[in-house]
Amino acid sequence: MTTLAQVLTPNATTDNAIVIPEGPTLSYAALSDEIERVAGVLAAAGVEAGRPVSIVLANNLEFMVTFLAVTRAGAVAAPLNSAYTVEEFKFFMEDADAQLAIVPPGGHAGRESANQLGIPTMDASANGAHVVIARGGSELSLTKDVAPPSEDDVALFLHTSGTTNRPKGVPLTHKNLLTSLSNIKDTYALTPDDVAMVVMPLFHVHGLIGVALSTLNSGGSIVIPSRFSASTFWRDQAATKSTWYSAVPTIHQILLMRADDDNAPKESFRLIRSCSAALVPAVFEQLEARFGAPVLEAYGMTEASHQMSSNLLPPGARVPGSVGMGTGVEISIMDEAGKMVALGERAEVVIRGDNVTHGYNNNPEANAEAFTDGWFRTGDQGIMDADGRLTLTGRLKELINRGGEKISPLEIDAALLDHPAVAEAVCFAVADVKYGEVVQAAVVLSGDAAEGDIQGFLRDQLADFKIPERIYIADSLPRTATGKIQRRHVSAAFAPQD
Repeated sequence: MTTLAQVLTPNATTDNAIVIPEGPTLSYAALSDEIERVAGVLAAAGVEAGRPVSIVLANNLEFMVTFLAVTRAGAVAAPLNSAYTVEEFKFFMEDADAQLAIVPPGGHAGRESANQLGIPTMDASANGAHVVIARGGSELSLTKDVAPPSEDDVALFLHTSGTTNRPKGVPLTHKNLLTSLSNIKDTYALTPDDVAMVVMPLFHVHGLIGVALSTLNSGGSIVIPSRFSASTFWRDQAATKSTWYSAVPTIHQILLMRADDDNAPKESFRLIRSCSAALVPAVFEQLEARFGAPVLEAYGMTEASHQMSSNLLPPGARVPGSVGMGTGVEISIMDEAGKMVALGERAEVVIRGDNVTHGYNNNPEANAEAFTDGWFRTGDQGIMDADGRLTLTGRLKELINRGGEKISPLEIDAALLDHPAVAEAVCFAVADVKYGEVVQAAVVLSGDAAEGDIQGFLRDQLADFKIPERIYIADSLPRTATGKIQRRHVSAAFAPQD
């Protein structure tokens, strides 16, 4: 099993593969048939193997079928956040060199962006358990046979934010993904008896690889609501007998806050997984106490096809504040000079394994910085103990981590400076109970503008989660003795934190 063409591994083809609350349920046989049919439709419509296809769809049946059909046809799936603005879509589609954009029917920023770039579009929608691929309002039905991809072909193309204004393209091969899926299955002992609630976006590795594909690869079932809703979460869990879910700490906290009002059961899941942002030890303890399931905090990133380490199922160790042990991935701690440090010493977390990308797309400078002697530098700082347990202590890169969404501060700076009345701008992270971190900013004006005016201006350029929640208007920004502006100094001046 080396490619996503073999990702479905049911006990029986009649077993449930995908359950859409208040919608269709597809067996493994039906899902397999849909993937093969849609792959053939795409190929007959001119989709070329080896080239990216932008997928702009929400969490739904058509996303899963389209994603797997694109990779089955030998093309490269490049899913995008459907909440992006036109300008954001244009950047990501152009950077991926997309040959096609698959979008929902009707008006959408993704469609408008593709049209502006001259990229063809197709619509994807669901008619019950049937996924409709259409062009110009007409369903495409002509199909052709497609050759299966190979393990070294690129299957998935994503972007990861960095400390520069330009997000980096991350190509992941079929082998990268299948290695990661195997690691995740083994870590959580996933079987065909498991039913996973998909509450994270499928355009992210967390929801896509960490939950959906790993469960299908174990023969289990995935439950896909259109979006996370705390008010329907426990109803869906009971109706589908879901055995686990994985989420960012923000979602765990929302479920905890509402647990009693929602009559959440005292015991329900076989395990609860947390990833994509640090889980506060107090929340870890409250989750286990209220929901009666082991909470396993994990560590993942796009460049590693998601998971790198995790705390273990009982009787293995679960240590609050730690991200656990390497899960089929080699992990070490390296100093700036490229030397491994002694156990207990703090330095950069490095990884290597068949799950790790071979390098950023068309970015030799980033690759030179990211790889040392075959080890990938994560940009995270951490400590490893004698048992091989990893604790993260901070990020070396200046990313803002808002509820698992990684935000490049220089991207926000650039958008702020586009405002005609903003002369200087610096954004920074501020600790937040709900999201872990939120974006705030400080600006110096050269004209008249209020905080609300600037936030409104940003809404045409940035997704909502990137817009600073507070913008401080100042006469000047603090500088170092050499005249440099450093984020930590600006943050301390305008939003001091304990």
